[in-house]
Amino acid sequence: MKISVGLFFGGPSVEHEVSVISALQAYYAFEDERYEIIPIYMTKDSRLFVGEDVGDIEAYRNIPALLTKSIHVTLVREDGRTYLRQVKSRAFKKDYNQVLDVAFPVVHGTNVEDGALQGYLQTMGLPYVGCDVFSSAIGMDKFAQKAVLREAGISVLPAMCPNIAEYRKDPEGLLNTIEKEYGYPVIVKPNNLGSSVGIRVARDRAALESAMEFAFGFATRVLVEHAIVHLKEINCSVLGDYETAEASECEEPIAQDEILSYQDKYMGNSGKNGVKGAPVKGGGAKGSEGMASLSRKIPAEISPERREQIREMAVKTFQTLGCNGVARIDFMIDKDTDALYVNEINTIPGSLAFYLWEAVGLPYSKMLVRLIDLALKRERERANLTFSFDSNLLAHASLPKHNH
Repeated sequence: MKISVGLFFGGPSVEHEVSVISALQAYYAFEDERYEIIPIYMTKDSRLFVGEDVGDIEAYRNIPALLTKSIHVTLVREDGRTYLRQVKSRAFKKDYNQVLDVAFPVVHGTNVEDGALQGYLQTMGLPYVGCDVFSSAIGMDKFAQKAVLREAGISVLPAMCPNIAEYRKDPEGLLNTIEKEYGYPVIVKPNNLGSSVGIRVARDRAALESAMEFAFGFATRVLVEHAIVHLKEINCSVLGDYETAEASECEEPIAQDEILSYQDKYMGNSGKNGVKGAPVKGGGAKGSEGMASLSRKIPAEISPERREQIREMAVKTFQTLGCNGVARIDFMIDKDTDALYVNEINTIPGSLAFYLWEAVGLPYSKMLVRLIDLALKRERERANLTFSFDSNLLAHASLPKHNH
């Protein structure tokens, strides 16, 4: 009997569309016949849909039409198993009822990658691929992430994290503090978003005020830190868990501007009909390559010594944050001082960073199987832990009754 894998993607996030691309890349790349892959599309208002066209990237050109042809489902826990059940019965058609053995979230951003979806899956008793609730949350909160890494002796840039209430109460005072602490240029970004959404570099007071207003349009807390003027960015992926983890090849992304934009990351090399070479089911080009289309140098143009330093720091970052599955750690090199910093971790990276693993000889299809194996390993370990104990507390409990 095949292992049924629910591939979750989409969701209420500004990175919704990127998630669709990343997930369907993975869907097209699955080759292992031991698994039955069930694409599960989460709409921007958090409804779940399955159906024949849910796994077709071209169907997402008209999402309302896609939904009318698909089945609205929900998760149900029953008899020790988790099922996808149809929300409303359809006349003259058999109701959809599919058992799930493991979930594979390929989601990006707030409300899905940040531990919210992982917590739901865990509560429903469904094993899932990737980081757990804590490491997902800490991976999305840039400021908390810095604090944990700094405590572990991992080099990060100093930063502050004001909230929107502080800013509205005394904007001039906050801007004065930023100028005093960091000078110019500074970089301002939402504290809990990815894909370079909401990020701006400010080189003077007017630009700083504009950057703050812009970032607060995406989050109630923003991260502010000094912007490295002569910057070299290096990315490295890690695959594994708390026990064993390994690093991929290093890449150097190429930005069209001083920071990598959303367009650089996801639309940089794409043409009208998507990008050639995107993983597809059955061969041929179909859809966009997402992060795989980013202009980059693989391997990065760095010395062998720096490469190993980054790869070792990537693994330490991954394990310090308690990660599982695959993640991508983004580094910054200050070319003026040669100082190396961890910028941030992406716990579910765009395209699952498959291109970094193919560069060291691990095919995408094999990587996907390893991710599922890691999820099932964690579930076996969780099964040996105690989460409750027998008690007769309720047998003696009483509360004053009130008339309603």
